[in-house]
Amino acid sequence: MKVFSSLADIPQDFAQSAVTIGKFDGVHSGHRRVIGELRELAAAPALSTVVVTFDRHPLALLNPAIRPAPLVSNQQKVELIAALGVDATLVLPFTRELSELAPEEFVRSILVDALHAKLVLVGSDFRFGSRGAGDVALLRTLGQQFGFEVHLVDDVRAAEGRRASSTWIRELLAAGRVSEASELLGYAPTVRSIVVHGEKRGRELGYPTANLAPDLEGLVPADGVYAAWATIGEDRFPAAVSVGNNPTFDGVPEKRVEAHLLDQDLDLYGRTIEVSFVEYIRGMTKFDSITDLITQMGNDSDRARNILGGTHPL
Repeated sequence: MKVFSSLADIPQDFAQSAVTIGKFDGVHSGHRRVIGELRELAAAPALSTVVVTFDRHPLALLNPAIRPAPLVSNQQKVELIAALGVDATLVLPFTRELSELAPEEFVRSILVDALHAKLVLVGSDFRFGSRGAGDVALLRTLGQQFGFEVHLVDDVRAAEGRRASSTWIRELLAAGRVSEASELLGYAPTVRSIVVHGEKRGRELGYPTANLAPDLEGLVPADGVYAAWATIGEDRFPAAVSVGNNPTFDGVPEKRVEAHLLDQDLDLYGRTIEVSFVEYIRGMTKFDSITDLITQMGNDSDRARNILGGTHPL
């Protein structure tokens, strides 16, 4: 998959394309439906498939105080989109200039002049241009003017009828409901970072942990202990993962992510690790004694082993 980070990166002879546009935060099941339909519609006319997205949530520029936390990093988003088999992704910097484009100029500069779009796939609530002035009706009108078709895609709804959305997934992760978030995402929620040195308390207690650097990619779920898969390079290990500040000890930074790889004792310092959360085990607890903590860590490891035994992450 080709990745463009600006309109200037797109070659002038770029092929005629089928395009979808959106934030695509999390690349969840709803987004996957859109991209799947895009590929199907593009097949017969042999159009290139292109996802247009942004390097940040628009609110990060327009109203930072209410900007939602991203579910994935830009790099994770690009990787997830690439796995769905599209030909190209355009990650536009969401600048003040872009936010102030009139709807007609947004369509002309991006869809027509840069991507040579012949088909544009959007949801019924799609808005574009300055202050969201453009809607689907205007997009259809502009399509007639510039020679592209507009197709609408239906929402993906869960069993209870609620629309799959990044907002809902954030709510689930904030409550530690990672297995439910996995169903909406279509994969296990995952964070990624570098393994750094910690206080080595886990090793002293008999349960060594890989401590993730705090500037990690992906949205960390609620404090607690989880069964998870840890991926380092090509290797994948079952793990019991602690999220939080470990209240049994003083002075531990908040929201630390520590992964105990089950039945492993590896030197991982400086390596990149991905932690994919599978199931919530328990909340974060302050123990009265180190002995009680060690006992609970053993129980947590057994629970994680039972949950993950013989299975593989999504």
